Amino acid sequence: MITKKPLSHMGESNIGWIKSTHHYSYDKYENPKYNSFGVIKVLNDDVILPRSGFHNHPHYDMEILSYVIDGELTHGDSLGNNKILKKDEIQYMSAGSGITCEEHNFGVNPLRFLQLWILPNKKLSNPNYMNYNFSLNRKNNQWIYMVSNKNGLAPVKVNQDVNIYSALVEKDKDIDFNIRENRQGYLVQIFGKSFVTSTYDKNHTVLLEERDALEIYEDNVKIQPIENSHFLLIEMNSIPIKIYQ
Repeated sequence: MITKKPLSHMGESNIGWIKSTHHYSYDKYENPKYNSFGVIKVLNDDVILPRSGFHNHPHYDMEILSYVIDGELTHGDSLGNNKILKKDEIQYMSAGSGITCEEHNFGVNPLRFLQLWILPNKKLSNPNYMNYNFSLNRKNNQWIYMVSNKNGLAPVKVNQDVNIYSALVEKDKDIDFNIRENRQGYLVQIFGKSFVTSTYDKNHTVLLEERDALEIYEDNVKIQPIENSHFLLIEMNSIPIKIYQ
């Protein structure tokens, strides 16, 4: 089963230096229908103007991922990490028992990145940080495995049963993804435009445009871009679980 979530059903905020699309309730945007999806607590599509950013602030008990789409993200934290991330790089912070951080755009162009908060499977773990550049092994028209659980095979490993993939797919090329039994997925059309068809209900096809999303439940979907497209797909357990162990 697939359910489209168009951009018009998401929250929008613009306070000058940052413009955001909120897939789920966040800060002043509250939508009881979209408080979360599985273990996804926050998914923001942020655009930050040059010489702006988030000053030092704390986080606790959250797995936080930032995926750079365009521009440069400058990161600093209380663990002593100081990094500059560029297009197609991802950073991971396991906030655990507590971490403070700051994120800025010190570049000359707007910074666009996806900020993803995932509920962890254990509480008060040791804070951790890592970053990874996926442009080094990026190939068009296929899924790139970015994030897995601690026992998984992705370069970035988090404290939760979740798998995250991205793909750059050319116009008129097809790509598919199978969401197995008792699993669910969330597909984000970062840019471009595509048709997505349910394999289990071949009469059900939806059109995704830039910043639209799609909820997928136990289905094998076929994605057919009609423009060059960039996707993010988050796959997880669909059975209610105890978040903290």
